[in-house]
Amino acid sequence: MIGGNIAHYANKGKNLLNDDITMNRQTSHDIFTIIHNRKSVRNFTGESVTQDQIEILLKAAMAAPSAVNCQPWEFVVVTDRTILDKFGDALPYTKMIYKAGAAIIVCGIPSKAHKHLVEYAIIDASLASENILLAAEALGLGAIWTAVYPYPDRMKSVSSILNIPSDVIPLNVIPLGHPTGEDQPKEKFNPNNIHKEKWS
Repeated sequence: MIGGNIAHYANKGKNLLNDDITMNRQTSHDIFTIIHNRKSVRNFTGESVTQDQIEILLKAAMAAPSAVNCQPWEFVVVTDRTILDKFGDALPYTKMIYKAGAAIIVCGIPSKAHKHLVEYAIIDASLASENILLAAEALGLGAIWTAVYPYPDRMKSVSSILNIPSDVIPLNVIPLGHPTGEDQPKEKFNPNNIHKEKWS
């Protein structure tokens, strides 16, 4: 009886291990699919983005790495149509926002960054931004990074629209929405950009 129980639990453990391996393989496949399917979406249907979806994107953003785990970022979420349209009016490369359902403005906070350096704030906020782009792809949403930093005129416009303090850097405006399907991922892998052992 004891031997039978041991065999039962051994088989159960083996099955659980196999299930974990299968799940990990599937998860890895999904991660790589998301990475390679990510694209800059400029064509939206005009449908809204839910608060639950936005929360998922923000949690992904804040899961990003940062220097000494300082997390020098804050986010402004915009769903108000009037404010979204103001970005389209003020920013030269953000016209797609007129049909977007929401936007996240990622901000770098130098005062929170490692050694209070602007460079760390920008790097860390950029990592958070990439997580938003990947999470949007995973949710079936479209997203695009439209640059605000380092252009003084764009930074001034966005800061004015959103009442962002002068010591905070608006890094980008990320329009979000449901893609029409017109935008497709590009093959970007280029072996010529790879150096082995040393620069050659």
